[in-house]
This record gives sequence, C-alpha cells and structure tokens, in this order.
Amino acid sequence: MPLHGNNIVFWGWTQTRAAAADFAPWLNWLWAWQNPNPEKRIVGLRFEPKNGVVIVSGVSAGKVSSLPLRWEPRRKAVLRLPKNVEFDFNVDKEGRLKQIQLDLGQVISAQKQTMYRHAEWSDMYNNKVPEVSKNTVLIEYTAHPEARFHLSGGKTVPVAKLQDGKSSGPMTAIAPATQRVRLRVVEKASNRPVPVKLHVHGEAGEYLAPVDRHRIPNPGWYEDYSTDFLNQNIHYCTYIFGETVINLPLGRVYIEVSKGFEIRPVRAVLNVGPDTNEITIPIEKVLPWRERGWVTADTHVHFLAPPTAQLEGSAEGVNVVCLLASQWGELMTNVGDFDGKTTFGSKEAGGDGEWLVRVGTENRQHVLGHISLIGYHGNIIAPMCSSGPDEAALGDPVSILMTEWAQKCKQQGGLVVIPHFPNPRAETAATLVSGNADAIEMTSWGNLYNGIDPYSLSDWYRYLNCGYFFPAVGGTDKMSANTAVGTVRTYACLQEGEEFTHEAWKAAVRSGHTFVSYGPLLEFSIEGKPAGTWIDMARNGGTVDVTWQAASVTIPMTRIDLIVNGEIRETKSLQPWEDSGHWSVKIARSSWLAILVRGKYPDKPEIITAHSSPVMVRVEGSPFFSAADTLTILEQIEGALAYLDTVGTRKDEETYKRMRMLLTGEYRKLHNQLHQLGHFHEHTVATDHAEHHGR
Repeated sequence: MPLHGNNIVFWGWTQTRAAAADFAPWLNWLWAWQNPNPEKRIVGLRFEPKNGVVIVSGVSAGKVSSLPLRWEPRRKAVLRLPKNVEFDFNVDKEGRLKQIQLDLGQVISAQKQTMYRHAEWSDMYNNKVPEVSKNTVLIEYTAHPEARFHLSGGKTVPVAKLQDGKSSGPMTAIAPATQRVRLRVVEKASNRPVPVKLHVHGEAGEYLAPVDRHRIPNPGWYEDYSTDFLNQNIHYCTYIFGETVINLPLGRVYIEVSKGFEIRPVRAVLNVGPDTNEITIPIEKVLPWRERGWVTADTHVHFLAPPTAQLEGSAEGVNVVCLLASQWGELMTNVGDFDGKTTFGSKEAGGDGEWLVRVGTENRQHVLGHISLIGYHGNIIAPMCSSGPDEAALGDPVSILMTEWAQKCKQQGGLVVIPHFPNPRAETAATLVSGNADAIEMTSWGNLYNGIDPYSLSDWYRYLNCGYFFPAVGGTDKMSANTAVGTVRTYACLQEGEEFTHEAWKAAVRSGHTFVSYGPLLEFSIEGKPAGTWIDMARNGGTVDVTWQAASVTIPMTRIDLIVNGEIRETKSLQPWEDSGHWSVKIARSSWLAILVRGKYPDKPEIITAHSSPVMVRVEGSPFFSAADTLTILEQIEGALAYLDTVGTRKDEETYKRMRMLLTGEYRKLHNQLHQLGHFHEHTVATDHAEHHGR
C-alpha cells in the first residue's frame, strides 16, 4: 500500500515467495572457487583486479564433493514432531524457520500435513476437507546433495539419506513427482475435453499441481492469479480447460474432478507406473436441467480477468459469470475490462455462446449499502463508490444514492441486484420500495458449506409479505481463491425454445422464474404456473395444486418445505438424490408460495441447500400487507435519512436535498399506505406528525 511521498510497499513481490532483489541498491554475488590443489593447506587469498574496484564482503571455506552452489531439484519430506509439540510457522527476518533449517539449501515451504482417508477416497464426497495432522509437517526444499537439515535440539538429518525414499530420524522422504503425464478429462458422451475443477494428491497428502499452476495457491484477498480454489485453505484445487500436463510420483495418486451441479463428481485412485504417459477421466451429465432451458449464473464475482472468469465458470458449470468492477478506497479493479458492450464468450465475441462473462459494476457505500449493476450498456456508472471508506476514498462525500445508481442502470438496459442481501442495509429498503431493483442475492461469503442464510431469507420474506415481488438469485462475492465461482448460484429458466444469450438470461431473471442452489436442482409450479407468476383468485380464495421435483448429484437432500407467507405450510422427507411430489393447499388470503430444500453430508449439519422464487397468489379484496414488516421497512428508510442528516459528508446543499427528497418520497408512500389500511404506530421523533396524536 502507498505510504507518504514515494515510499511504497511493493506487496506484489511477496506473492513470488522467492528472492526478487535485482533492483536493490546493493547486491552480493556468491561464487564458488574450487581449490586446484586440495592436498595443500590454504594460508591466504590475494585479489588483483584487472580494472575497477572489487569489494569482498566475506569468505568461507568448506569441503564438499561437488559445486556447493549447484543444488538438486525440489523435493518433499515429512517432519514428525514430538508429541504435544506444535510447529512454529513464523519466520525470522531472514526468512528462516526455527525448528528446521538447511545449511546448503533452502526450505521452500512448511505446511501442516493433510491426512486424507485413502481407504475411503472413492466413496467420499467431492471437496471434502481432510483432517490435519497435529504433529507432522510437510516440508518442501531444494538443497545440495551433502546438505544437512538442522532440527530443534541440535539434531541433524543428512539430505542424502532422504534421497532414496527412506526415513532418517524424524524425517521421511516423499516420492518425487517425476513422471510427466498428460491428463485429460472428457465428456463421456462425446469424448471431448471439457473444462473442470481438478484436485490431485499423492500418498503423503501432498498436492500435485499441473506444471502451469501454483503449487501453493494464494488464499488472500485480491491474490487469486492462478485459477485455483482452496477449500478452507487445505484442500487445493485448480481449473483446467480439459487437458493439462502434470508431474506425478510413481505409485498411487488420488484424483478428484467436478463440473457443477448437473455432472456427477468423480473421485478415483490411479496407479502411476514408468509407462504411464496419459490418463483419461470421463465425466457424465446426469441431471438435464440445462436441456430443460435452465441456465446458471454467479451474479457476484470480483478481480478475475474475463478469460479466467470464463474458464472458472465453465469448469464449475456456470453459464453466466457477472464480473463486477468496483472501487476499494484508492484501488480500482476490473475497470479496464468494462466497455459497456462486450459479452465475453458470446457468439458475437467469437465464443460458443454457452459460457458467458459480462463486466458490470458493484457500486458501494459503507452505510447506505451496495448494489450490483449487471449487463448495462454504454458508459460506466460512476462514481462506483461514494461517501468515504471502506468503499470510497477518504474525503469522498455522499454524492449519489443506491436508488439513483439503480435508475441509471435500468436506463442503460441493465439488471439491478441487491447483493449479499440484506447487508449493508440502510438504503436497501428505499431502493426496493421504489421498484428500482430486479432481484435480491443470496451469498455464500466464501463458505463452501454455509447454506442459504436464514437471516437473508427472513428479510426477503418481509418484502414478499408486503407484496413487493423480487426473485432470488445466487452470487458468491468471490474475492479470493477461497471461494469457487458458483458455490451458490442462480438457476433461471429461459422461455421455451429461446436461444441463450446474456439478454435472454437477464429477462429470465426479471421474470422471476429462478431458484438459488448450493447443489440440489428444482422444478416447481402452482397450478402449472412457474415461479414468478401472479395468479388471481376470487374473494373466497380456493385450493391450489403445488407440484415439485428435486434432484442432486452433490449434497444429499433431506427435506423439502412449502413456504407460504414466510411460514412452513407443508414438509416432507426426501430421497437423497431424486424425489418429486405435490400438495393441495387452501388459500384464503393473498399469499406467496415457494419451496425450500434442506440437505447435508453425513458428517455435516443440515443446511438450506436450495430455495425457489415464489408464485404470488392474489386474492380479491385481500391486499399483500404485513403491518409489522412495513414498520421494519420504514425504520430502515429512517436510518438512511438519519445518516444523510447527520454524519454523511455533504457534497453541497443541492445534492443533499435531492437525495433526501427521494428517500422521503419512498418513506411517505409506504407510510401513507400503512395509515390508509388503518394501522397506526408509534413514531420516532424524526418522523412524528400531528395527525398521529390523539388516537
């Protein structure tokens, strides 16, 4: 980060994990001289420069059989610590570990050893996080053949004793990955290579990356440069186009391959021999939701380059990746990828039209909220952030509302999504009440097994109860390799026979025919009408037929609930992989209906794995209305007004009045409706009015 003047910390260099000091003001070079007469004792050295000045910083002597500066290729070993002794992963200012060092080499990395259950590997679920050893550490190093490890307590281990795969004291060599193999993952039906997410490891749990991928992926914010995924920073994966080259050890290797929610994941154990030059792994699509017109999307991705986003999206089975440019104080990201017209991967852009990336913006304010502006045309909607840190720069005033950003996006043909709903939430209520949002987003927050947040659902239900229909979408808010594209995703259904384009996808989301999923796939209708439909009924209501189908190839399903006006009306235990059913439901007042699916892995708690958008059933004479929910929405708008009136930095009086008038208009619209329906309530000091007194 920049400091003062020209003092800059080049944090990017730390990502190399290697010396990068060529630009330093002073460099010391090492040189190894071989004694031409080893039988003679050296008594002195004399330097006679031919020209210039020679500075000698230091001289040391040793006895080795080969050039001491020529080290061997990287190797790995396991270090066993005494029971109840923890490894200290901190390094000193020279980059050295306390409990293991090399005298003629370098310890490259030290990691807790992952303990996969190899006997059960083929039967375990995809992306299962391994256990971590408490007293063994995986060491990677490069060294001279005559180097020695120096361990705690003065113990030493010669590197040479680890070269042949044997153990020496507390260290055991890991078989080197020297067998170069071409690995192919193909679609079973066509035998064509397809992009996938890939994990490979050896007998010691050591991660085996393709030759063009990171061996130790970066988990940090804004450090995802190598198309990787780290499940809880332990289970490493990468994304490939379908073919890759990888160096493997001889013996057993353990492979995991996945591609979204419609293709069954593969876990396999393979034996690699000296003649193994190619490995082919077929994968099979078993859930035909795409063929039924459903397309998937991650509505919230940051920092990736568009081609990288397209690779990760296609490997995860995500048809649309919404790559959002934004501002982070003084940092602007993906703004150079935005042109307001290009859909990467579309037929118009030279792609096959199946895996799309479109750059939009996430416009953000720390208190008022965030808003995702997706697929709009023309100039970038700026400023992207306002009202100071964390989002905008220090000193930036409150110059524009989220609602105004949303209006601009709609004018430019875009889709407006309230991200990671409902937080931060101050202005969200006004934007929703004004009708300027198209959808609300359920977000994974980087957790592969978080499930749909009940808190997000409860606030969404609040608006549905008041008749504000907004479909649900799924977006990850991916900002590092800790999050996989599409961990939670949107399924939106195209019109029958409609060609898949980015514009068609936006229209499908606006129609409300969507569901959000962590794995299970849904079909849901009321009286044959899909989610997003409004059904009108006579004053006395009636009975509706609810039909549903659910299937999964990832998380086993446990239960399905019918949600009516935010409450569970019907529930049924599910078969883990596929089930269907129907209910007949009496409707006496205006109601919305949706389905919720729960699921769990055998070793995990139950989570909400999928949720449909609702069907809205409007009963004559019975408005969609909840006084308690309306009051909460009003209180949120009051909070936004209070922020503008107090601590929000003002650009000028005209801007302040414009924004306040917009928020006040939405507040009064809802407030008047509350009173028109005969609901009176306690007012805050800021919103008290004379008409309320005396009742």
